[in-house]
Amino acid sequence: MKKQENIYSQHSENNEWSNKLQFYADEIIILKNRLSEIASKNNKKEVLAEVEHFQNQFIVQKNNIDEISHTIKINENELEHEVNKNQVAVDHRTMPYHSAEKESVEYFEKNFNDLRTEFKNFASKHL
Repeated sequence: MKKQENIYSQHSENNEWSNKLQFYADEIIILKNRLSEIASKNNKKEVLAEVEHFQNQFIVQKNNIDEISHTIKINENELEHEVNKNQVAVDHRTMPYHSAEKESVEYFEKNFNDLRTEFKNFASKHL
Protein backbone atom coordinates (compact mmCIF):
# COMPACT_ATOMS: atom_id res chain seq x y z
CA MET A 1 0.00 0.00 0.00
CA LYS A 2 1.29 3.42 -0.93
CA LYS A 3 1.96 5.90 1.82
CA GLN A 4 -0.76 8.51 2.26
CA GLU A 5 -0.38 12.05 3.54
CA ASN A 6 -2.74 14.74 4.71
CA ILE A 7 -3.54 17.23 1.95
CA TYR A 8 -2.49 20.22 4.07
CA SER A 9 0.82 18.59 4.99
CA GLN A 10 1.56 17.88 1.36
CA HIS A 11 0.67 21.44 0.40
CA SER A 12 2.95 22.77 3.12
CA GLU A 13 5.81 20.59 1.95
CA ASN A 14 5.28 21.73 -1.65
CA ASN A 15 5.50 25.36 -0.51
CA GLU A 16 8.69 24.65 1.42
CA TRP A 17 10.27 22.99 -1.62
CA SER A 18 9.18 25.80 -3.93
CA ASN A 19 10.75 28.37 -1.61
CA LYS A 20 13.99 26.39 -1.44
CA LEU A 21 14.13 26.08 -5.21
CA GLN A 22 13.57 29.82 -5.60
CA PHE A 23 16.42 30.42 -3.14
CA TYR A 24 18.70 28.18 -5.22
CA ALA A 25 17.65 29.97 -8.42
CA ASP A 26 18.58 33.28 -6.80
CA GLU A 27 21.88 31.81 -5.65
CA ILE A 28 22.68 30.71 -9.20
CA ILE A 29 22.38 34.36 -10.28
CA ILE A 30 24.88 35.37 -7.60
CA LEU A 31 27.27 32.56 -8.53
CA LYS A 32 27.05 33.52 -12.21
CA ASN A 33 28.00 37.10 -11.31
CA ARG A 34 31.03 35.85 -9.37
CA LEU A 35 31.93 33.63 -12.30
CA SER A 36 31.79 36.62 -14.66
CA GLU A 37 34.10 38.50 -12.32
CA ILE A 38 36.58 35.60 -12.36
CA ALA A 39 36.40 35.36 -16.16
CA SER A 40 37.07 39.08 -16.55
CA LYS A 41 40.19 38.89 -14.35
CA ASN A 42 41.67 35.67 -15.75
CA ASN A 43 42.37 34.87 -19.37
CA LYS A 44 44.39 31.68 -18.87
CA LYS A 45 43.14 28.82 -20.99
CA GLU A 46 42.69 26.42 -18.05
CA VAL A 47 40.78 29.00 -16.00
CA LEU A 48 38.49 29.80 -18.92
CA ALA A 49 37.83 26.08 -19.40
CA GLU A 50 36.71 25.85 -15.78
CA VAL A 51 34.61 29.00 -16.22
CA GLU A 52 32.85 27.31 -19.13
CA HIS A 53 32.34 24.19 -17.02
CA PHE A 54 30.64 26.21 -14.29
CA GLN A 55 28.56 28.18 -16.79
CA ASN A 56 27.25 24.88 -18.16
CA GLN A 57 26.61 23.48 -14.70
CA PHE A 58 24.65 26.57 -13.66
CA ILE A 59 22.49 26.24 -16.78
CA VAL A 60 21.88 22.56 -16.03
CA GLN A 61 20.99 23.29 -12.40
CA LYS A 62 18.63 26.11 -13.40
CA ASN A 63 16.90 23.72 -15.81
CA ASN A 64 16.63 21.17 -13.00
CA ILE A 65 15.03 23.79 -10.78
CA ASP A 66 12.51 24.62 -13.51
CA GLU A 67 11.63 20.95 -14.06
CA ILE A 68 11.23 20.17 -10.36
CA SER A 69 9.20 23.35 -9.84
CA HIS A 70 6.92 22.30 -12.67
CA THR A 71 6.43 18.86 -11.12
CA ILE A 72 5.61 20.46 -7.77
CA LYS A 73 3.09 22.75 -9.49
CA ILE A 74 1.42 19.72 -11.07
CA ASN A 75 1.16 18.13 -7.62
CA GLU A 76 -0.33 21.34 -6.25
CA ASN A 77 -2.91 21.32 -9.04
CA GLU A 78 -3.84 17.74 -8.13
CA LEU A 79 -4.28 18.76 -4.50
CA GLU A 80 -6.42 21.73 -5.51
CA HIS A 81 -8.54 19.51 -7.75
CA GLU A 82 -9.06 17.05 -4.90
CA VAL A 83 -10.10 19.82 -2.51
CA ASN A 84 -12.48 21.37 -5.03
CA LYS A 85 -14.03 18.01 -5.79
CA ASN A 86 -15.24 17.68 -2.20
CA GLN A 87 -14.49 20.42 0.31
CA VAL A 88 -15.93 18.57 3.29
CA ALA A 89 -13.42 17.48 5.92
CA VAL A 90 -10.43 18.49 3.81
CA ASP A 91 -8.22 18.60 6.89
CA HIS A 92 -8.80 14.85 7.42
CA ARG A 93 -8.40 13.67 3.82
CA THR A 94 -5.23 12.24 2.37
CA MET A 95 -3.56 11.84 -0.99
CA PRO A 96 -0.81 9.49 -2.12
CA TYR A 97 2.50 10.81 -0.83
CA HIS A 98 4.54 12.73 -3.38
CA SER A 99 7.70 10.70 -2.94
CA ALA A 100 9.00 11.33 -6.49
CA GLU A 101 9.00 15.07 -5.86
CA LYS A 102 10.72 14.59 -2.51
CA GLU A 103 13.44 12.44 -4.11
CA SER A 104 13.93 15.01 -6.88
CA VAL A 105 14.35 17.87 -4.39
CA GLU A 106 16.74 15.90 -2.18
CA TYR A 107 18.82 14.74 -5.14
CA PHE A 108 18.93 18.28 -6.52
CA GLU A 109 20.01 19.73 -3.16
CA LYS A 110 22.85 17.23 -2.81
CA ASN A 111 24.10 17.93 -6.33
CA PHE A 112 23.75 21.69 -5.93
CA ASN A 113 25.62 21.68 -2.61
CA ASP A 114 28.43 19.68 -4.22
CA LEU A 115 28.56 22.15 -7.12
CA ARG A 116 28.55 25.11 -4.74
CA THR A 117 31.49 23.64 -2.81
CA GLU A 118 33.38 22.95 -6.04
CA PHE A 119 32.72 26.50 -7.22
CA LYS A 120 33.80 28.07 -3.91
CA ASN A 121 37.09 26.17 -4.09
CA PHE A 122 37.59 27.38 -7.66
CA ALA A 123 36.64 30.95 -6.81
CA SER A 124 38.96 31.08 -3.79
CA LYS A 125 41.88 30.29 -6.11
CA HIS A 126 41.02 32.81 -8.80
CA LEU A 127 39.43 35.86 -7.17
